[in-house]
Amino acid sequence: MPDPLSLYVDAQFASPYAMSVYVALHEKQLDFHISPVDLGALEHRAAGFSQLSLTQRVPTLVHGDFALSESSAITEYIDETFPGTALYPREPQARARARQLQAWLRSDLMPVRQERPTEVIFYGPASVPLSAAAHRAAKTLFQVTQSLLADGAENLFGEWSIADVDLALMLNRLVMNGDAVPQRLASYADRQWQRPSVQRWVALERPPR
Repeated sequence: MPDPLSLYVDAQFASPYAMSVYVALHEKQLDFHISPVDLGALEHRAAGFSQLSLTQRVPTLVHGDFALSESSAITEYIDETFPGTALYPREPQARARARQLQAWLRSDLMPVRQERPTEVIFYGPASVPLSAAAHRAAKTLFQVTQSLLADGAENLFGEWSIADVDLALMLNRLVMNGDAVPQRLASYADRQWQRPSVQRWVALERPPR
């Protein structure tokens, strides 16, 4: 029997990082158990979870007796451990670029992440216009995407990769809120959003906000 897989995610199913891992597991066609963690109730700080998850964060993947948190570390582990759909480009430089993009999306663009949290995607749009700082961050996001996405390309690096999902989600913070996004980039984000593994996350039943 293979070691069981469990994925701990936020109870609202709104974390972009939990979504990335969830999509990765489905792309690999792996069976796993999903365990919601109520972050508002500080369940991630409770003794059981804090002892399980090194950084006390979601997502956390448990594979047998091995537990791993931090989403890009998890998706790399999944890709290197299990056969099936490749989550990262095979070519070393493209693979490094995908990892770079993931790291950047998780560490920069804070005004967009703060003013357009993923709740605008899964619960409904925000009513407050973007600040000047968020407009500047969005402009940087568009410039980076346009430099990586070739004209007419469906994916960033030829074949689909998990970085496409992460980038599409960042763009959709703006697209689904009704903010201005270049049409080519909005179309790219919409195509990525229709991927069956992504739609499985979108379709999860969420508690009221």
